[in-house]
Amino acid sequence: MTATAKRILTTHAGSLPKTRELAHLHFERAGGKDIDAEALTARIEAAETAVVARQIESGVDIINDGEVGREGFFSYVRHRMTGFGGQSARPMMRDLIMYPSFLEFLMRTTASQEQVSLLGTPSAIGEVVYRDSTAIIADCERLKRLLAPHEGQYRDAFMTAPSPGIVAAAIDNQHYPDMASYVADVAKALRNEYRAITEAGFILQIDAPDLAMERHTLFADKPLSDFLDFVRLVIGAINTALDGIAPERIRLHVCWGNYNGPHECDVALGDIWPEIAKAKVGTFLLSLANPRHEHEVALFRSGILPKSAKLAAGVIDTTTNYVEHPEVVAQRIVRAAEAVGDPGRVMACTDCGFETSAGYIIIPEDVVWAKLRALRDGAALASVRLYG
Repeated sequence: MTATAKRILTTHAGSLPKTRELAHLHFERAGGKDIDAEALTARIEAAETAVVARQIESGVDIINDGEVGREGFFSYVRHRMTGFGGQSARPMMRDLIMYPSFLEFLMRTTASQEQVSLLGTPSAIGEVVYRDSTAIIADCERLKRLLAPHEGQYRDAFMTAPSPGIVAAAIDNQHYPDMASYVADVAKALRNEYRAITEAGFILQIDAPDLAMERHTLFADKPLSDFLDFVRLVIGAINTALDGIAPERIRLHVCWGNYNGPHECDVALGDIWPEIAKAKVGTFLLSLANPRHEHEVALFRSGILPKSAKLAAGVIDTTTNYVEHPEVVAQRIVRAAEAVGDPGRVMACTDCGFETSAGYIIIPEDVVWAKLRALRDGAALASVRLYG
């Protein structure tokens, strides 16, 4: 998870393109339809085989399974936990409501896509309990097996799992007396995935857009202090769930939502960082390439990164089809390294994933791989400048 003494390592934030056939099966399953389980398994196997190879071909150092086996980066938990049913009424991102013409454009251009909606999840209607670890163990074993032929061609591998906060924020609570009780049970359930991933030898990445995005979603009409109370609650639950797991094998991904929108309502990183920095993790993965947050890398000049932690700086925007010039990528990496004060504490990363739910496509597959090659090339340029 570190930069070597000679170069900056590259990674990405998790989700990668799925085949349309696989996305269709995920869509059908998420909609409650019976599907052929063997067909789904076969499609996952084929897609994951290809996505592992493509990451290596693209020059990514720290790779994963592309999340191809999951319908959505957090919504898949409905299949692994009890207590979920019915339908949620997820609030729309406030910046989209502010610009109705853009929202209408967005709805018109995506209406024909067969995609798993992360705004139409089930609700919590009973006690949330993890059923068993069969599925996550199968995920880990499959990735191990598919990585084996590529030994020596990558530096490390990671697997993602959601923050308890994004599950509790996006899946309506119709059972628990308060948010704290709900988050606590979700965190207890997710601990099974956190431990299974790390015990399998993978880096654990916790996806936590809730720590930023919920400011303009669930907490859009509430004071900032209420949102910070929520962030504090979630960080505490994450730390409890991570007890006994080595921090250096954990990275926390925080973003403001991986969608094409104005993002004018995004909370400032400086407002939330004091609470986020309390997470007992080894690496913080932050969106720092997009036009709304690129400037916030300068905050790290003040020494806010915990001394034992590293920064995986987003240097590739995952919401635009521009393929970043390697020189732009290199400049972003150098700025991050100079802000942190040590290139050995910086990795180059994407802002977010590329297909965070099945069928949700902002960037077509060919462009995704071109962006990852730009990440590789930009990191090579930056490495020369930072290490000589």
